Amino acid sequence: MPSAYLLVSHGSRDPRPDIAVQQLAKLVSQKLPNSENLVGTATLEVKTHPLHQQIYDFAQTALVLGYKSLKIVPLFLVPGVHVMIDIPAEVELVKAVLGQDMIIDLKRYLGSYGNLEKLLTPTMASIKAEVSILLAHGSRRFGSQQPIETMARNLGLVVAYWSISLNLESRVTELVVAGYKQIAILPYFLFTGGITDAIAESVEKLKLQFPEVMFKLAPPLGESTELADVIWDLATEGEKVFG
Repeated sequence: MPSAYLLVSHGSRDPRPDIAVQQLAKLVSQKLPNSENLVGTATLEVKTHPLHQQIYDFAQTALVLGYKSLKIVPLFLVPGVHVMIDIPAEVELVKAVLGQDMIIDLKRYLGSYGNLEKLLTPTMASIKAEVSILLAHGSRRFGSQQPIETMARNLGLVVAYWSISLNLESRVTELVVAGYKQIAILPYFLFTGGITDAIAESVEKLKLQFPEVMFKLAPPLGESTELADVIWDLATEGEKVFG
Protein backbone atom coordinates (compact mmCIF):
# COMPACT_ATOMS: atom_id res chain seq x y z
CA MET A 1 0.00 0.00 0.00
CA PRO A 2 1.19 3.57 -0.69
CA SER A 3 1.54 6.15 2.04
CA ALA A 4 -1.34 8.07 3.54
CA TYR A 5 -1.06 11.86 3.42
CA LEU A 6 -2.36 14.51 5.78
CA LEU A 7 -2.49 18.20 4.84
CA VAL A 8 -2.27 20.41 7.93
CA SER A 9 -3.49 24.01 7.67
CA HIS A 10 -3.88 26.76 10.24
CA GLY A 11 -7.67 26.61 10.50
CA SER A 12 -10.20 29.45 10.38
CA ARG A 13 -13.70 30.22 11.54
CA ASP A 14 -14.31 31.46 8.02
CA PRO A 15 -15.55 28.42 6.05
CA ARG A 16 -13.83 29.37 2.79
CA PRO A 17 -10.28 28.24 3.65
CA ASP A 18 -11.55 24.87 4.89
CA ILE A 19 -13.50 24.34 1.67
CA ALA A 20 -10.38 25.22 -0.31
CA VAL A 21 -8.21 22.76 1.65
CA GLN A 22 -10.77 20.02 1.08
CA GLN A 23 -10.65 20.74 -2.64
CA LEU A 24 -6.85 20.65 -2.56
CA ALA A 25 -6.95 17.27 -0.84
CA LYS A 26 -9.13 15.94 -3.67
CA LEU A 27 -6.70 17.30 -6.26
CA VAL A 28 -3.73 15.77 -4.46
CA SER A 29 -5.53 12.42 -4.16
CA GLN A 30 -5.75 12.30 -7.95
CA LYS A 31 -1.98 12.14 -8.33
CA LEU A 32 -2.00 8.33 -8.17
CA PRO A 33 -4.07 6.13 -10.49
CA ASN A 34 -7.55 5.35 -9.18
CA SER A 35 -6.90 7.60 -6.17
CA GLU A 36 -5.20 4.68 -4.41
CA ASN A 37 -3.64 6.97 -1.84
CA LEU A 38 -5.43 8.25 1.25
CA VAL A 39 -5.36 12.04 1.62
CA GLY A 40 -6.89 13.81 4.62
CA THR A 41 -6.90 17.25 6.20
CA ALA A 42 -6.39 18.62 9.72
CA THR A 43 -6.02 22.05 11.29
CA LEU A 44 -3.79 23.42 14.02
CA GLU A 45 -6.51 25.64 15.45
CA VAL A 46 -10.29 26.12 15.56
CA LYS A 47 -11.31 22.44 15.35
CA THR A 48 -12.95 20.82 18.40
CA HIS A 49 -10.06 18.37 18.82
CA PRO A 50 -6.39 19.41 19.06
CA LEU A 51 -4.11 18.63 16.14
CA HIS A 52 -2.49 15.58 17.74
CA GLN A 53 -5.93 14.01 18.21
CA GLN A 54 -6.82 14.72 14.58
CA ILE A 55 -3.55 13.13 13.44
CA TYR A 56 -4.12 10.11 15.69
CA ASP A 57 -7.67 9.59 14.41
CA PHE A 58 -6.52 9.83 10.79
CA ALA A 59 -3.64 7.44 11.48
CA GLN A 60 -6.05 4.93 13.00
CA THR A 61 -8.20 5.08 9.88
CA ALA A 62 -5.12 4.59 7.74
CA LEU A 63 -3.99 1.60 9.81
CA VAL A 64 -7.36 -0.10 9.39
CA LEU A 65 -7.03 0.33 5.63
CA GLY A 66 -3.56 -1.21 5.69
CA TYR A 67 -1.36 1.87 5.51
CA LYS A 68 1.87 1.78 7.52
CA SER A 69 3.27 5.18 6.55
CA LEU A 70 1.85 8.66 7.07
CA LYS A 71 3.27 11.80 5.45
CA ILE A 72 2.23 15.10 7.05
CA VAL A 73 2.49 18.27 4.95
CA PRO A 74 2.18 21.64 6.75
CA LEU A 75 0.35 24.08 4.46
CA PHE A 76 2.15 27.12 5.83
CA LEU A 77 4.13 29.71 3.87
CA VAL A 78 6.65 30.93 6.47
CA PRO A 79 8.73 29.16 9.16
CA GLY A 80 6.99 30.78 12.10
CA VAL A 81 6.23 29.36 15.53
CA HIS A 82 3.46 27.11 14.19
CA VAL A 83 5.79 25.43 11.70
CA MET A 84 8.93 25.24 13.81
CA ILE A 85 7.46 24.46 17.25
CA ASP A 86 3.73 23.81 17.45
CA ILE A 87 3.23 21.27 14.67
CA PRO A 88 6.37 19.21 15.44
CA ALA A 89 5.31 19.03 19.10
CA GLU A 90 1.85 17.74 18.11
CA VAL A 91 3.38 15.15 15.80
CA GLU A 92 5.71 13.90 18.53
CA LEU A 93 2.72 13.31 20.81
CA VAL A 94 1.20 11.00 18.20
CA LYS A 95 4.47 9.20 17.55
CA ALA A 96 4.78 8.44 21.25
CA VAL A 97 1.38 6.76 21.24
CA LEU A 98 1.58 4.87 17.93
CA GLY A 99 5.16 3.70 18.30
CA GLN A 100 6.15 1.43 15.41
CA ASP A 101 2.60 0.81 14.25
CA MET A 102 2.76 3.78 11.91
CA ILE A 103 5.80 5.53 10.47
CA ILE A 104 5.06 9.26 10.59
CA ASP A 105 7.11 11.58 8.39
CA LEU A 106 6.67 15.32 8.93
CA LYS A 107 7.57 16.93 5.60
CA ARG A 108 8.94 20.40 5.00
CA TYR A 109 6.43 23.24 5.18
CA LEU A 110 4.92 24.36 1.89
CA GLY A 111 6.65 27.73 1.71
CA SER A 112 10.10 26.11 1.82
CA TYR A 113 9.59 24.53 -1.58
CA GLY A 114 11.28 26.55 -4.34
CA ASN A 115 8.72 25.67 -7.01
CA LEU A 116 6.14 27.75 -5.18
CA GLU A 117 7.60 30.81 -6.88
CA LYS A 118 6.34 29.62 -10.25
CA LEU A 119 2.74 29.97 -9.04
CA LEU A 120 3.21 33.74 -8.77
CA THR A 121 4.71 34.18 -12.23
CA PRO A 122 1.44 34.01 -14.26
CA THR A 123 -0.19 36.54 -11.93
CA MET A 124 2.75 38.89 -12.29
CA ALA A 125 2.59 38.57 -16.06
CA SER A 126 -1.13 39.33 -16.16
CA ILE A 127 -0.99 42.38 -13.88
CA LYS A 128 1.01 45.17 -15.44
CA ALA A 129 2.41 47.69 -12.98
CA GLU A 130 5.48 49.79 -12.40
CA VAL A 131 6.18 48.02 -9.14
CA SER A 132 4.68 45.01 -7.36
CA ILE A 133 4.43 44.31 -3.64
CA LEU A 134 4.60 40.80 -2.24
CA LEU A 135 2.32 41.05 0.78
CA ALA A 136 2.98 38.26 3.29
CA HIS A 137 1.47 37.61 6.69
CA GLY A 138 4.74 37.86 8.60
CA SER A 139 5.88 36.24 11.83
CA ARG A 140 7.64 37.53 14.93
CA ARG A 141 9.90 34.49 15.02
CA PHE A 142 13.49 35.51 14.29
CA GLY A 143 14.56 34.70 10.74
CA SER A 144 11.12 33.72 9.51
CA GLN A 145 11.02 36.60 7.01
CA GLN A 146 14.14 35.44 5.17
CA PRO A 147 12.33 33.09 2.74
CA ILE A 148 9.92 35.90 1.85
CA GLU A 149 12.77 38.33 1.24
CA THR A 150 14.54 35.76 -0.93
CA MET A 151 11.43 35.02 -3.00
CA ALA A 152 10.74 38.71 -3.51
CA ARG A 153 14.31 39.30 -4.63
CA ASN A 154 14.14 36.37 -7.06
CA LEU A 155 10.90 37.67 -8.56
CA GLY A 156 11.84 41.35 -8.58
CA LEU A 157 9.22 42.35 -5.99
CA VAL A 158 9.26 44.53 -2.89
CA VAL A 159 7.96 43.15 0.40
CA ALA A 160 5.31 44.25 2.88
CA TYR A 161 3.80 42.39 5.82
CA TRP A 162 0.29 42.22 7.17
CA SER A 163 0.92 41.52 10.87
CA ILE A 164 4.35 43.02 11.60
CA SER A 165 6.30 46.20 10.85
CA LEU A 166 6.85 47.37 7.28
CA ASN A 167 3.13 47.04 6.69
CA LEU A 168 1.25 47.66 3.46
CA GLU A 169 0.44 51.32 4.08
CA SER A 170 4.02 52.25 4.97
CA ARG A 171 5.41 50.40 1.96
CA VAL A 172 2.90 52.01 -0.38
CA THR A 173 3.72 55.43 1.05
CA GLU A 174 7.42 54.84 0.34
CA LEU A 175 6.67 53.85 -3.25
CA VAL A 176 4.36 56.82 -3.85
CA VAL A 177 6.98 59.22 -2.50
CA ALA A 178 9.47 57.56 -4.87
CA GLY A 179 7.17 58.47 -7.77
CA TYR A 180 5.39 55.23 -8.63
CA LYS A 181 1.91 55.63 -10.12
CA GLN A 182 1.00 51.98 -10.80
CA ILE A 183 1.31 49.58 -7.87
CA ALA A 184 0.33 45.91 -7.88
CA ILE A 185 -0.25 44.01 -4.64
CA LEU A 186 0.21 40.24 -4.59
CA PRO A 187 -1.16 38.69 -1.37
CA TYR A 188 1.13 35.79 -0.44
CA PHE A 189 -1.68 33.81 1.18
CA LEU A 190 -3.05 30.43 0.26
CA PHE A 191 -6.78 31.08 0.22
CA THR A 192 -9.47 33.72 0.26
CA GLY A 193 -10.65 34.42 3.80
CA GLY A 194 -10.93 37.04 6.49
CA ILE A 195 -7.41 38.40 5.99
CA THR A 196 -7.73 38.73 2.22
CA ASP A 197 -11.04 40.53 2.77
CA ALA A 198 -9.26 42.92 5.14
CA ILE A 199 -6.49 43.43 2.58
CA ALA A 200 -9.07 44.37 -0.05
CA GLU A 201 -10.56 46.91 2.35
CA SER A 202 -7.11 48.36 3.01
CA VAL A 203 -6.48 48.73 -0.71
CA GLU A 204 -9.76 50.64 -1.09
CA LYS A 205 -8.60 53.03 1.64
CA LEU A 206 -5.24 53.43 -0.12
CA LYS A 207 -7.07 54.37 -3.31
CA LEU A 208 -8.77 57.19 -1.43
CA GLN A 209 -5.53 58.24 0.25
CA PHE A 210 -3.57 58.24 -3.03
CA PRO A 211 -6.10 59.00 -5.80
CA GLU A 212 -3.33 59.65 -8.31
CA VAL A 213 -2.07 56.06 -8.02
CA MET A 214 -3.54 53.06 -9.81
CA PHE A 215 -3.67 50.00 -7.51
CA LYS A 216 -4.10 46.45 -8.75
CA LEU A 217 -4.88 43.72 -6.24
CA ALA A 218 -4.20 40.09 -7.22
CA PRO A 219 -6.02 37.11 -5.68
CA PRO A 220 -4.27 34.74 -3.23
CA LEU A 221 -2.69 31.55 -4.54
CA GLY A 222 -5.95 29.61 -4.29
CA GLU A 223 -6.75 25.93 -4.68
CA SER A 224 -5.53 24.82 -8.10
CA THR A 225 -4.02 21.90 -9.93
CA GLU A 226 -0.72 23.77 -9.95
CA LEU A 227 -0.71 24.16 -6.17
CA ALA A 228 -1.70 20.51 -5.78
CA ASP A 229 1.28 19.59 -7.97
CA VAL A 230 3.62 21.52 -5.68
CA ILE A 231 2.11 19.89 -2.58
CA TRP A 232 2.44 16.45 -4.13
CA ASP A 233 6.08 17.06 -5.10
CA LEU A 234 6.80 18.12 -1.53
CA ALA A 235 4.85 15.24 0.02
CA THR A 236 6.71 12.64 -2.05
CA GLU A 237 10.11 14.34 -1.99
CA GLY A 238 12.91 11.79 -1.84
CA GLU A 239 10.77 8.78 -2.62
CA LYS A 240 9.43 6.97 -5.66
CA VAL A 241 5.67 6.68 -5.73
CA PHE A 242 4.05 3.73 -7.47
CA GLY A 243 0.46 3.84 -8.66
